[in-house]
Amino acid sequence: MPVSDTPTQISDLLALERQYCSFGDTVHYLDPPKVFSSCDGSYLYDEQGTPYFDLQMWYSAASFGYKNPRLIEALKRQLDRLPQLACQYLHAEKVEVAARIARACEERFGVKGRVHFNVGGSQAIEDSLKIVRNYSGKNLVFAFMGGYHGRTLGASAITSSYRYRRRYGHFGDRAQFVFYPYCFRCIYNLKPETCNLYCEDQFEKLFDNEYHSVWDPKAKSSEFGAFYIEPVQGTGGYVIPPKEYFARLKATCDEHKILIVDDEIQMGFYRTGKFWAIEHFGITPDIIVFGKALTNGLNPLSGIWAREELIRPELFPPGSTHSTFSSNTLGTAVALETLKMLEEEDYESLVKEKGGYFLAGLRRLQDRHRGSIGHVDGLGLALRVEVTQEDGITPDRELTDRIFAEGLAGNLHARGRKYGLVLDVGGYYKNVFTLAPSFTITREETDLALELLDQLFARCRSAA
Repeated sequence: MPVSDTPTQISDLLALERQYCSFGDTVHYLDPPKVFSSCDGSYLYDEQGTPYFDLQMWYSAASFGYKNPRLIEALKRQLDRLPQLACQYLHAEKVEVAARIARACEERFGVKGRVHFNVGGSQAIEDSLKIVRNYSGKNLVFAFMGGYHGRTLGASAITSSYRYRRRYGHFGDRAQFVFYPYCFRCIYNLKPETCNLYCEDQFEKLFDNEYHSVWDPKAKSSEFGAFYIEPVQGTGGYVIPPKEYFARLKATCDEHKILIVDDEIQMGFYRTGKFWAIEHFGITPDIIVFGKALTNGLNPLSGIWAREELIRPELFPPGSTHSTFSSNTLGTAVALETLKMLEEEDYESLVKEKGGYFLAGLRRLQDRHRGSIGHVDGLGLALRVEVTQEDGITPDRELTDRIFAEGLAGNLHARGRKYGLVLDVGGYYKNVFTLAPSFTITREETDLALELLDQLFARCRSAA
């Protein structure tokens, strides 16, 4: 790859950044922050042209790899034809994208619905909250501990981390948070083979009587309009629940007239091997929120699908929400091409096969680093590696941070050249590597990724 900047220029850039840029928009996980100059496929490149194998692909946004030529060409065509249009007007790509997603939901769930657009995941979550409130007349919702739904004010109110709310005053509509079925770290110290979904039983018990604070048995009424779920927790560490869990949860919610809102922002569009991750668990949600991979990260576009009775124009009329860029032409053009690509190949089988191969390699890696890797798991190409101390249980955040930083140092060696490795850290204890490699990853690249991970664990554990 060509060298685009000299070290002196990067130094000047970082000096300017320290003086003029906010640190609040998630940079500075490292000091100094890493600067990349170009990208291609599964790789980012620094100013020296060193390739950094990306195993998180922009938080699962770039499923088809960086600089995907077909998607870039779709963007260029739209730039030449209709690059801008106020969202009060229609254009063909918006309607076609909405129709394809709505039909995909109807085929999978047997339910008619409509699609509504916005520009980012948090904004789509906000729109879904409006639909819930408009339909149910209720402000309060349930959400999971470990759940992440964004950082706007409304999304922060239903995201379990207090850190995202601490600076911003009182959140009167904060969700009531419920334990997620995180079986490796079961809050009740039970085993999934014998617990009979005890955690869902505890949620169900909230409705036993009025003194558990969520239900009036006489009026058969609750203050809660919806339960916000992630079928596979994203920022929480790619935690995968028991297969039967959500069916039980939905039965409880249906009985008490509580909607299910399925956040697929990280897991939608075949990340887990299904078009929607919730398909693995056999339930039909009332609302689905999506974003990220719909445009492969090329232009922001997000949205929601909702059942007809929640979003029909008579109930949710024009102007119920608004964003200047909500159905922007560049985003919908790339989204349409993404959906066409997803329809042209059997991504359910492809992602399942590639994910299975990667997961088998991670299990071999766990055997080699027994103690340092306490748990691995995966669903499709959503994979997790939980880093622990020698007991295989206690979270080891220090080792996780060393591995993360060492991967970005760009001095790993494999197959006769130097590499870096881009990882994402998540989990309740910030000790989980959440892996979301590109759908285009080959077996040879998977083997390379595993080799680089092996080096990092060996190097950073010996340096402890």
